[in-house]
Amino acid sequence: MTKAFVSGCAGLSLTADEVAFFRDENPWGMILFARNIETPDQVRDLTESFRAAVGRENAPVLVDQEGGRVQRLKPPNWRKYPAPKLYGDLYETDAEKALRAAWLGARLISADLFDVGINIDCLPCLDIRFPDTVDAIGDRAFSSNPDVVTKLGSAMIDGAIAGGVLPVIKHIPGHGRARVDSHLELPRVDAELSSLKNVDFRPFQALSHVSLGMTAHIVYTGIDADSAGTQSARIVQDVIRGEIGFDGCLMSDDISMHALGGSFDERSRRIIDAGCDIVLHCNGDMDEMRAVASVVPELSGKALERCEIALHGLKAPDPEFRTAEAWTEFHDLTGWRGA
Repeated sequence: MTKAFVSGCAGLSLTADEVAFFRDENPWGMILFARNIETPDQVRDLTESFRAAVGRENAPVLVDQEGGRVQRLKPPNWRKYPAPKLYGDLYETDAEKALRAAWLGARLISADLFDVGINIDCLPCLDIRFPDTVDAIGDRAFSSNPDVVTKLGSAMIDGAIAGGVLPVIKHIPGHGRARVDSHLELPRVDAELSSLKNVDFRPFQALSHVSLGMTAHIVYTGIDADSAGTQSARIVQDVIRGEIGFDGCLMSDDISMHALGGSFDERSRRIIDAGCDIVLHCNGDMDEMRAVASVVPELSGKALERCEIALHGLKAPDPEFRTAEAWTEFHDLTGWRGA
């Protein structure tokens, strides 16, 4: 049976220990980072090796390929893409161009990913940008306007799906008010629930039909002052599932980030107990991977159903799509030259 976690791996190819781990523990998916990516052929071999180990042809392989600072597949073997803020800035002068550019950007990224066997991209970032938003989010956020974030996020979602790749909306219920980097420490957001509802939640509510979502490692003191959102039943059940209405597959943000404390089995257990479907562990440390695998359950019931529904949404890209022509149009719309 498939277990309720996604795991990283250490290098450019799977070691014998990793193959055995994936075969025996059967995680739902694997996530790639820059350390795992060198050339297209190498990435194809890596994704194929993972799927052979778990014995599932469409097993999820994830990556964070947003553009800007968050881009794991990089030049010279892949194009460089702009940070999402570019689309938000363009929207202020020409909404139609911005929406088309956002769709094309995601469609072109998905072409790169589909070509090497990656079928889930952790975009779009639906966080609202505030004047004091931490740089870890920064230009990853489209805009300070929730309606603009919603429209551009929807365009990128559609572009990714058209290219044969599933998007992941993040970071639910909103990371934009954080003033510290959750990779390094646990942020606390003191905004009242009413303020969060009126601004931060809105893009997630509007796009709650998307089949995959990712939580935020943030304490929202107006809702649950004791637990990070990822590990809070109030946040997961009452806010994400209830107020926001998201009923897709909900994965944690990376649990190897320093925002979360405790051992990795404790972190994982709290995430599952809070109501997340999938624990995401990214750094490829085998001891930590084993700790996660030791406590997460086999996928069953509603969690399994959500995961299956998500993967049923994968579809083959349109064979008529012309990458070179799309790239030219993208240049013309945005002025972006990949630098």
